[in-house]
Amino acid sequence: MASLARWCFRHRRLVLFLWIVALLGLGGISQVAGSSYKDAFSLPGTDSQKAIDLLQRDFPAASGDSATIVLHSDKTRITNRAISDRASEMLGELAKVPHVTGITSPYGPRGAAQISKDGHTAFATVDFDLQGIELPKDDIQRFVDTARGYGGDDLQVEATGQIVSIIEQQQQSYSELIGIIAAAIILFVAFGSLLAVTLPLITAIMALGVGSILIILLSHVLTIAEFSPVLATLIGLGVGIDYALFIVNRHRIGLRAGKSPEEATVTAVNTSGRAVLFAGMTVCIALLGMFALGVSFLYGVAISAAVAVAMTMTAAVTLLPALLGFYGMKVLNRRDRRRLAEEGPVHESTSGFWWHWAKRLEGRPQLFAVVSAVVIAVIAIPFLSLRLGSSDLGNGDTAKTTKRGYDLLAEGFGPGFNGPFSIVAEIHSPQDTASLRAVVAAARATPGVASVSAPRPSPNGQAAIATLYPTTSPQAEATSKLLNQLRDHVIPQANQAGTGIYVGGITATFEDFSSTLSGKLPLFIGIVVLLAFLLLVAVFRSLLVPLTASLMNLLAVGAAFGVVVAVFQWGWGASLFSISGGPVEAFIPVILFAILFGLSMDYEVFLVSRMHEEWTARRDNRIAVSLGQAETGRVISAAGAIMILVFASFILGDERVIKLMGLGLSTAILIDAFIIRTVLVPSLMHIFGTANWWVPAWLDRVLPRISVESAEDLEEIRHTPLPEDAVAGRPAAGGPVRPLPGQAAREERSSRTGEPMR
Repeated sequence: MASLARWCFRHRRLVLFLWIVALLGLGGISQVAGSSYKDAFSLPGTDSQKAIDLLQRDFPAASGDSATIVLHSDKTRITNRAISDRASEMLGELAKVPHVTGITSPYGPRGAAQISKDGHTAFATVDFDLQGIELPKDDIQRFVDTARGYGGDDLQVEATGQIVSIIEQQQQSYSELIGIIAAAIILFVAFGSLLAVTLPLITAIMALGVGSILIILLSHVLTIAEFSPVLATLIGLGVGIDYALFIVNRHRIGLRAGKSPEEATVTAVNTSGRAVLFAGMTVCIALLGMFALGVSFLYGVAISAAVAVAMTMTAAVTLLPALLGFYGMKVLNRRDRRRLAEEGPVHESTSGFWWHWAKRLEGRPQLFAVVSAVVIAVIAIPFLSLRLGSSDLGNGDTAKTTKRGYDLLAEGFGPGFNGPFSIVAEIHSPQDTASLRAVVAAARATPGVASVSAPRPSPNGQAAIATLYPTTSPQAEATSKLLNQLRDHVIPQANQAGTGIYVGGITATFEDFSSTLSGKLPLFIGIVVLLAFLLLVAVFRSLLVPLTASLMNLLAVGAAFGVVVAVFQWGWGASLFSISGGPVEAFIPVILFAILFGLSMDYEVFLVSRMHEEWTARRDNRIAVSLGQAETGRVISAAGAIMILVFASFILGDERVIKLMGLGLSTAILIDAFIIRTVLVPSLMHIFGTANWWVPAWLDRVLPRISVESAEDLEEIRHTPLPEDAVAGRPAAGGPVRPLPGQAAREERSSRTGEPMR
């Protein structure tokens, strides 16, 4: 690391040039190639996937997604001749849109059930030959524009359904800009220098720019979901600024200690830079752990987020040292430079708020550990009520046609008409047809079912499909229970012949997605925790520290989910966040866990690596824990505040999923940085004592040698005087300080030999 930092510092113009070339060159390529994001769901072995496969094979016209055109008139009945003629003309034009395979009109022979009882609302079902994720956006836009173009004062026309929602996804947001401005304010408070503020921002933005372009290019060879770039931006911006902040902070300490800009840069990268690499590795491990789920939809999400983090790590140890070379002594504010010139080098003073706070914890660690653990546990209580699913279009903004269409359907026909199930059957004999009819009849008599259409055979006669409308909305828990009732009881009991009959549709697909992820979640969590544990064991040569870190990270994740459930599921503060209560999207726990576990490890590595430096140099746990916390408290709190504001800025967006992730991430960092790392972890490490640093001899021999601190840094620590109250055992603010173990012997040896006491 030292050699890399020195080379980047001395060849700073070349390093900066290469980053600019990468940004502009890749940017030019991406402009030509464009993006190819796809939300691909594939759930082998599930009922919904079997239904899709069967329709694609025998009933292509019904194998794709469908959309709904909602017609509404306040002034007259929807069957009025002028209204019906205009609506029929509109449906005729929609039939000409590419990929539309069929339209079921409310004015056709089977359309009576598609007109509301009051006669003011009707709907038409439009079938496509492809799944929504495979349809060109231009064709979807043409479909929506054509339909809405026929609306007027006497006829309201809206388009709703998952297909339409694809083109309503937020394309641009000012959340990133708000997050950057908030980060700049905190950096200025921390550094007191406008010039120093630009270092983390430039580093993070450059890394994020290159990372975002790489994600765009990767979308052509990988299946990457539409929201992946926003998620990658959210993570990359937060960790990018934080990583640069840790290195710049260590660099400024070196400058104030009298080092040259080059030596201060080398020391900063060789210490904090190593911690950045290990922290970034844990984030990437957690993200790539999503591959263990075996759900292809998440592969692209994991890779894109990991690419963003990898680029921030790379920029922090290459671009940042180069920028430090350009800035020189100006990284310090004028007051610090003047003091350095007048008074000479000043070693970092362990005093002030964080030193006094560390001594308070040292005096009563059991009390602080219990109180902080109880606070986190209380916040996490709602997590026990977590219900996975998929929020429906009723949670959207009224500015969207999907939301307006959803509300009209719910008002005119009932909420279940927004998420029908498809009953799909294999037909090989008259007995199969009879079985399907029996299933349809049984389904009509099932509580919670509003209606079931008559079975419609495929052109080749090898399949048939019927549409079932629940009485409850797609996101309602009752709808999930109905789906299970149909699959587990109604269909098996009515299907005496054993015909292949499956329940599909978009609502059923989301339910299957939830079940698949829930079943594999324990394996995923186990793999991520184990890999992170092994990495920390190798870094800190300890079993207890990694174990504590893993448990604390799980606590932070649990607390974050508790807040998410309270707001997005229970609806607490729903008006404040402009959302409606509903289930938590099935993939959110997986993504949030991967991100949060990795980010929690960031703070653990930065905190404990400083403690480990002191332990390795002085072999005194009490001093190591207190000094480590005191010297990292300010920068960890500043970094946490930055990440909280960056993540919280995404709550201001329009998309429910992004709001959810913004709230979950900001809450987790708040708890992690200001409760777990500043109270709970140091308290536990005081309680555990020297056991923190124990590892079996046989394990120590086989573990790879991975060190966060350098030999030069340890030697410097050994010759750095301890704070007076730590050495002498004088009472500090917050309670009495016990004498250090072996302190009397060290004092006697020091007075006899004249050597400084260590």
